[in-house]
Amino acid sequence: MAAQIPESDQIKLFREFLGTYNKLTETCFWDCVKDFTTREVKPEEITCSEHFLQKYLKITQKIAMRFQENQGQQDEALAAKAGLLSQPR
Repeated sequence: MAAQIPESDQIKLFREFLGTYNKLTETCFWDCVKDFTTREVKPEEITCSEHFLQKYLKITQKIAMRFQENQGQQDEALAAKAGLLSQPR
C-alpha cells in the first residue's frame, strides 16, 4: 500500500513545479527569441530552446546524482555512529 501525500504537500509540490517551469520557460524565451517580426518560430530558436532544455536536464540530473551520493554518505555515517553507540563498552 503506497503512502498518500497530504493535499497541502501536493499543493506545495505543484507550486514549486510551476515556479521552476515558469522560470525555465522565461529564461529560455529571453535567451532564444530575438525576432518578433514574424509569428513563425525560426529554426535557430528551436535549436536554441532544445539546447537550453537539454543542458537544464543534464544539470538537474547531475545535481540529483550528487544529492543521492551525499545522502548515501550521510546514511552510512549515521549507521556507523548508531552501530558504535549500540555496542557495549
